[in-house]
Formats: sequence, structure tokens, C-alpha cells
Amino acid sequence: MVQQSGCTIFRKAAVILTLLLSAFAVSTASYADLSSEERKSIESAIDAVKPALVRIHVADVEYDQGREIKSESVGSGAIISKDGYIVTNHHVAGWAKRLVCTMSDKEEIEADLIGTDPLTDIAVIKLRQTSTRSKFPVAKWGDSTELRVGDRIFAMGSPLALSQSVTMGIVSNTEMIMPDFFGSMTLDGEDVGSMVRWIGHDATIQPGNSGGPLVNGKGEIVGINEIGLGSMAGAIPSAIARPVAEEIIKSGKINRSWLGINIQPLLKGSNQKTGVLVGGVVDGSPAALAGIRPGDIIVRLAGKDVRVLFAEEIPLFNQMIAALPVDKEAGITVLRDGKELPLKVTTKCRPESYLRPRELKQWGMCVSNITFAKARECKRANQDGALVWSVRPGGPCGEAKPSVEEDDIIVDVAGKPVKNIQDLADITAEITKDKTEPTPVLITFDRDGERLVTVVKVGIKSIEDPGKEVRKAYLPIGMQVITKDISEALGIGERTGVRVTQVYPNSSASKAGIKIGDLIVALDGEEIPASQPEDTEVLPAMIRQYKVGTNADLTVIRGKEEMKVTVLLEEAPPLPREMKKYRDDNFEFTVRDITQKDRIRQNLEKDVIGVYVDEISQGGWAALGRLSVGDIICTVEGNQVNSVDDLQKQMELIAERKDKNVVLRVRRGINELFVELETDWTNGK
Repeated sequence: MVQQSGCTIFRKAAVILTLLLSAFAVSTASYADLSSEERKSIESAIDAVKPALVRIHVADVEYDQGREIKSESVGSGAIISKDGYIVTNHHVAGWAKRLVCTMSDKEEIEADLIGTDPLTDIAVIKLRQTSTRSKFPVAKWGDSTELRVGDRIFAMGSPLALSQSVTMGIVSNTEMIMPDFFGSMTLDGEDVGSMVRWIGHDATIQPGNSGGPLVNGKGEIVGINEIGLGSMAGAIPSAIARPVAEEIIKSGKINRSWLGINIQPLLKGSNQKTGVLVGGVVDGSPAALAGIRPGDIIVRLAGKDVRVLFAEEIPLFNQMIAALPVDKEAGITVLRDGKELPLKVTTKCRPESYLRPRELKQWGMCVSNITFAKARECKRANQDGALVWSVRPGGPCGEAKPSVEEDDIIVDVAGKPVKNIQDLADITAEITKDKTEPTPVLITFDRDGERLVTVVKVGIKSIEDPGKEVRKAYLPIGMQVITKDISEALGIGERTGVRVTQVYPNSSASKAGIKIGDLIVALDGEEIPASQPEDTEVLPAMIRQYKVGTNADLTVIRGKEEMKVTVLLEEAPPLPREMKKYRDDNFEFTVRDITQKDRIRQNLEKDVIGVYVDEISQGGWAALGRLSVGDIICTVEGNQVNSVDDLQKQMELIAERKDKNVVLRVRRGINELFVELETDWTNGK
């Protein structure tokens, strides 16, 4: 569900529960007042659609900070053909990387995005046929133009990602628009309200209902639920949604006629009773070429009279323009200086307002092709170049001098022209082929009318083996500093040192008999000057001055007794920063070999073998699959992982095969579980 701001809003669980209980109470009370015949009618209407109702689990993307960031969301939809086409909202599925639909019988089936239309917020996806299903239940379309205020309707979907549900209400408004003070509802640069007049109704909907059907008393789809406005909801009428969905099924996209004008209702001070006011004309548009000017009043289009006196009538005129044949001449009559002026306009296909970005990891940026509108805004003669959408801080483009910034347009790389993002991707593949280090490349880009150059180090630097540090002596215990307050509370006066908090098993400390709670106050007779919480490295620093394998005498206070304990100083185990690492750029996670400290901290038995997950990129595929920092990856696709090198070989084989799903068995704390990862295998190239 989209709120008036265009953003999906989730409330705290307690508030959500209260709202659901309130809605349930109202629905129960109203339903209880109905006659048995009315109840049967309602049940019949619901039963006609419910088998075709689906919950849509979406893995979608946004492009920010130079990265393609994955996230999860949930919406609703209805199956409209036996072969599995589903109608839903663009804002549900239009940016999907992966779609999984839960059927009314709880079976989960993957789906593919067929096409999407942000101008009407309609998208079509298609269920994949399975071994058990080749045909699907269907919900029938109804005619939204027959709806009247007061008609009973049902909102069906998956509110808050819950199982498929139904709420009941009435039609409150058949020509609902957004008031000016609300602002426009814009999706991907398109003002949905410029084309759609919503069916307003009071059936309760929540986030998750988006894309679900609005159903009439006959059990027909008369709208696609989209927005919430307080206690009101808005649905896209079937008179708009159905032809859009059918055109997407037929051709995968929507082609509309476009004139390139901005319109508004006739001014209140005007004596004119018919026509629509032209507020602006886009340079180079069909309207501009036809001679239409701002201030003209269009009174006829393609032989039909025009009237836009109120904001509610604007979508009807825009629908009239969109329905004109593309690339065909149409008559248009304007009123200018009190006189009618007949003109001819040749329509064009409506240009896209928004072209999807693409992440190029080797550059640390996201780029897109240039829209017609962006080219006009930048006063460019054409749409050549790659538009910088966003830049990753600290990445290659961000570190260049001068840096590459958002809204720059890259026109040349290494002497090769860049006309679009595919050119840039191809050039990038050539530059980085067989390279293990970033390659400095001269690029040319446009910014605010200037043509600049800079050098970008293109590529992803391989993780280097850090090598082993010189081994130092080490006391295998955990410790805390004895502060002044602690020493007074323990009754040891002003003695300083450390308190033993952990004795590592099977170590020289445990063999020497050191116990948790012992107070170590001196090393070979030298007092340990640790009295502040930040002095935790004082004793380890003293011990590092000894040779590995030597004995040291510790002065220990245990209870009321002071004693000498001789302990063999071990070789310090490798630190996490010393361990070999591997970064998987497809799934966006980094692992390293397991340290002794990892085993101690996580109570890992000796027979637990694997690699430690050291880093997860936020918004990456690993994060979406819920792999976590601190997990121990034990197997990949059932194959044991013995080391970082072992995992790297297995992940490289998976990349060659482009496996659809990758299953990891991981150890998380004391539990074991399976984590399923997916990727689209674009690798940002």
C-alpha cells in the first residue's frame, strides 16, 4: 500500500495489532447484522476470487551510494489467466529481482516480471509452471464504470504480509484524486494521478494489500488496491487496469501517444466554458512542432470536444491523448487571442521518464541511460552518454581527483565513446579482463555545461594475504583490570593488576592451576600497573617482552591467600587480521579462517570445521539471504568447507555453473541452520 507520500509505512506491532482487532470487531459486527441471503451473496463473491488471490514476496532493489541494494517487501495480486498471469502494482513488482507467490492453498511458486507501467502503477507477473500445476484458478474482471457510491465492495490481499484476508466496505467516491496540498503521487518520474482517478472506498487496507483486487458483489475485479489515505483507500479502476494489463501481456510494455504539453483546468477568471488550458510545452515535442503555445486553450482534439474545468477532469483528457494512434497525425483546435486556430499534430510514443540504473562495482557507482527529459533538462543535443546515478564513498569514482559525482554524464572512457550504459559495461569488461589490480583509466564527463576529465582506478582489488606477524609470548586467559573500586571491595587495599575472567581450556594457564577469580598483581615480582578500565593491554604488553616457551612467576591473590604460580608462556595465536580472507563479489560477503579466539568465544568444539563470516555487505544477496557476521560456514551444497581456499574454489565453481540457489549449512552460536542464497549473476558488469 502506498500512503499519500508515496512511501510504504509500517507501524509498530502493538499499534498494528490494535488496528487489526478494531477492524475485525467492526467487520464482525456489520457482518452479524446481515441477513442469511446477504451473507450467502458475500460468501459467493469472495469464493469467486479467493482461489486466484496470491501473496507476493518480493526481493527488490534500489540504487543508492553507488550500490544496488536489495531488500524484501510483500504485496498482493490476482491471477487473471489460466496460464498464470497475475495483475499487481508497479510499486510492488516493478523493481523485483525475485518473485515468489503464495497461493491460496499455501503452495509457493516462483514468478517472473512480464512488464510494468509506473504511470498507472500496474504490473504483470507470471507464475512459472510446475510439475504439479500447468493451469491456475482465475479471477474475472468486472466493469468499474458501473460502480456507484454506496455499492458494497471487498478488498482482498495480504495486509502486513499476513495470510490472504478480506475486508468489506462501500464505494465512497468513484472519481477520487489527490488534492494539490497532498502533492502528487509520483512513481519513477510519472505522476499516477495525471492518468488515474481512484475508486475511493472504506474497506480497511494495510501495507501488503498493494496490488490486491477490489471486488464487487458479483465476485469480479473492479479495481486494484493501491493507496491509503487515513481511513480511506484508493483502487485503480478496472477500466484502466485491465487494458494496461492486457497490453503488457501482449507486448511486454505500454505504448502511449504523447504530445508534450502540461495542462491545467481553465482559470476561474476565464469566461470560457469548454477546453483545457496549456500551461507549458516541452521543447522539441510534437506539440511544440505543431505550433502549440503556453496559454493556448485546446477546445477540440481528434474531432472530440474538450472540457477541463476541474482537476477531476484532467485524467480524462490525458487518457484521451494516450489513446491516440502513435506516430499519426491528429487535428487539434486551440483558442488563441479569442480566435479558434486549427492545427495538425503528429503524436509520438510517450518517452520513458525513468530508466533503470545499473551497478558497476568496478567503478563504485550506479549509472543509467539518459531519458528524453533529462537530455532536455541538460540542454543536450542527444541522449548519448551514461548518467551517474550515485557514487560509493571511498570507491574508485569517489576517490578520483576530481571525483565523479551524481548527475555527471560519462561520454568517453580510455578514448572510446560511451553512448549508453552497455557501452560502458563492455569497455569495463575489456579494461578489467585478467586484471587483479585496479587499472587507472582516463575518462571524460560532462558536468553543468563543462567537459571535464579525470583518472579512475577501475577494478576490484583482490584481498591480499596479510601474512603472519612475528609470534609473541601470550598468557591464555581472559582478564579485567582491578580498578580502585574493585580492589577496595575485595579488601586488597591499593593493589593493582588484573582479575582472571576466563581460563582457556587445555592451555598452559589451566594446567598451571590458574582459576577464574584469581587476582594477578605481579609478574616475576614486578607489580602490574593496571588500575583503569582502559589498561587492559598492560599485562599482555609485559608478557610480550618474554620469549615464547619461557616460564613466568605470577603473584596471585586467591581469596585471602597470596601465592606464586608458575606458568608456561605460549605462542600467541593468530589474530583475525592475520587470517586469510576471501571476498565473494557475487553474493557480497567476506570470510576468513577461524581463529582460536573465535572457537573460545563461540564455544566451538574441535570437530566444528569451516570458515568465519567476517563481513556482510548491507543490501547484498548474502544479507538478503540472512547470512550473518559471526556465522561459521560448514558446508556449501553439502560439500565440506575446510578453509578459505576451499570455500573460494567451491564458490568459483558455483559462479561458472550460475547455480540458481546456493545452500550453506552454518553454525550460529550453539545452533545449526541452512541458509539459501540467490543472485542474478550480473556481477555489476
